[in-house]
Amino acid sequence: METLFLACLAGGILYALVTVVFGDWLGQVLDGALEFLSLDGHSFFSPSSLVGGITVFGGAGLLLTRYSSWGAVVILLLAALIAIAAGAGIFFLYVKPMEDSENSIAFSAAELSGALAEVLVPIPSKGYGEVLVKVGAGFTNQIAASFDGVEIAGGAKVVVVEMKDHTLYVSEIHLP
Repeated sequence: METLFLACLAGGILYALVTVVFGDWLGQVLDGALEFLSLDGHSFFSPSSLVGGITVFGGAGLLLTRYSSWGAVVILLLAALIAIAAGAGIFFLYVKPMEDSENSIAFSAAELSGALAEVLVPIPSKGYGEVLVKVGAGFTNQIAASFDGVEIAGGAKVVVVEMKDHTLYVSEIHLP
């Protein structure tokens, strides 16, 4: 019994060390050859949750074997319950928050309407310039034309009125 617990603990620690130290390097060298090992489906069965639970199972089993007088069946059940609780804790305290924190830098043209921007390249009355628009957590440079048909100087603050033909049509605004 102690061999099973020791193998689970050692295997989990080894997995953690290999993935932390060599994870990116192995992924590049093997070029996705081990992709079939990834578990698709519910993220509760992510490698972090599963291997974390298995590691805790081994550690809890070893501790219960050495420091309690309970029988093997009771120790197995308690170690399994502790492992399930630890796996759930890893999922809810680490995996799930990390999944929810993923950001995308994608945006659609419809989102730009009404956005504030700054003119980088002056916009002539009948021509094109360039504006810097804040989108999400970043910025994007876009081709712009004057919506009102007036010249807009560099550094001016503008609002996006509409987008058509891959061009933002902007109007100058004067903010305090």
